[in-house]
Amino acid sequence: MLHKLISDYFARIEQALIALEDAYIERYVEEVLTPERATLRVRIRFMRGLLLEINEALVVEADGLTWLDYRYHCQDEQNQLIFRYDSTPHFPDLPSFPHHKHLCDEAIASEKPNLIEVLQEAVNA
Repeated sequence: MLHKLISDYFARIEQALIALEDAYIERYVEEVLTPERATLRVRIRFMRGLLLEINEALVVEADGLTWLDYRYHCQDEQNQLIFRYDSTPHFPDLPSFPHHKHLCDEAIASEKPNLIEVLQEAVNA
């Protein structure tokens, strides 16, 4: 049985996705690896052409959720990057290492954002 923290988190994300206007979900996959470890993969297409891909690997630790890895990638209808948050450890000089945000022409320091905030950023992009 999936840990309540993960199932509650997935339920909150599902509700946020249902509330999106002018968007449809191309893919929504919850993969339960153990009762305390899961992945989430979502692909959202906005009617104005934007695409948001969400990939998270999370685990329950000390009665809280910890993200082992994440990637939130948003691009326009010409496949040009608008933003991407991720935890790939390839910018060791950034103070938020390994967390960072890619913009169209640079990578900047950024802590891991809340997924609801990422959804809102894509809506406003």
